[in-house]
Amino acid sequence: MSKKEISSTQNSLIKQIVLLKDKSRERKKTGLFIAEGGREIQLAARANYSIKTLLYYPELFSVEKLKEITDLLNTSVELIEVSKDVYEKIAYRETTEGIIAVINSKSHAINELVLKSKTPLILVAEAPEKPGNIGAILRTADAANVDAVIIANPKTDLYNPNIIRSSVGCLFTNKIATGTTETIISFLKAQHINIFAATLQASKNYHDQDFSKPTAIVVGTEATGLSQEWRAASTQNIIIPMQGKIDSMNVSVAAGILIFEAKRQRNFL
Repeated sequence: MSKKEISSTQNSLIKQIVLLKDKSRERKKTGLFIAEGGREIQLAARANYSIKTLLYYPELFSVEKLKEITDLLNTSVELIEVSKDVYEKIAYRETTEGIIAVINSKSHAINELVLKSKTPLILVAEAPEKPGNIGAILRTADAANVDAVIIANPKTDLYNPNIIRSSVGCLFTNKIATGTTETIISFLKAQHINIFAATLQASKNYHDQDFSKPTAIVVGTEATGLSQEWRAASTQNIIIPMQGKIDSMNVSVAAGILIFEAKRQRNFL
């Protein structure tokens, strides 16, 4: 495991990390992204992500903590001690831990998704855009231990640092796939998975549905809801009855209610 020091914010690696932090295009071009925080980096390592470089500021991140991470990694990782100025340049959290990793991204193509369960429970989100909502959805999926999270027509790069932060590392703990709505519907139908689309149109109360069989629960954005393709393809459209003045709730909250009803039916609570 090689080790060196960087004290200049003008260093070429530091400039690249800033680009990886700020630019989706750079992440896609290089196949790299950054993750900040000891827990997040350990979760990535345990999920078999290939960590290329670790940069740490020793005043914030101790040698003992660093060893907990390096013990999980192979010997090819580059270890770099950075100065305070350099770390402040590359950090993206307001309250930081003192360690950042440069990590190789993975493919999330829907045609590569392998489901091990015979009665999978899948959470599908169509066109989520806000990193905070995506992060919250991933936290919910992890809490329920769903078999997969599928993002249809993604509007935001999965490796956006704000998704990693808001998901508290659950980006790495979930099995995630992406694709177009059309390809995802084809995948689900080929796998004989029932589709329950959360939408107002032609819907029935979610309490009255059977989620114990192979199930995909599909949620859309609060602004536009689900596309007609999902409403047409669904086994049943479902609704969470509203008792107040509005007709929808935050997408991550709705996802949590529906997924945990499915878990309750499966006697996993």
